[in-house]
Amino acid sequence: MMLSKTGTNFNLSFKPFINLKNLMTKYSKEAGNKVEKAMHEEKNGTLKSGRSGKIVTNPKQAIAIGLSEARKEGAKVPKKTAAK
Repeated sequence: MMLSKTGTNFNLSFKPFINLKNLMTKYSKEAGNKVEKAMHEEKNGTLKSGRSGKIVTNPKQAIAIGLSEARKEGAKVPKKTAAK
């Protein structure tokens, strides 16, 4: 906001159109709960990876496991991106 010398005129810049893509939630509450549970298990040292059964120590891996479990249950989660 810019005020002029007289203090009566000011300029407000705003966007009249709202991008609805940014407002829509990308993850459901169920997905958030799954990730939260996986993070707690990771911190407690009880979260194990699927096939090998090794204990997970990386928080990013815990988030991935939580999102994967949420996808299997049908929660609202974006599609898995391709590995780089």
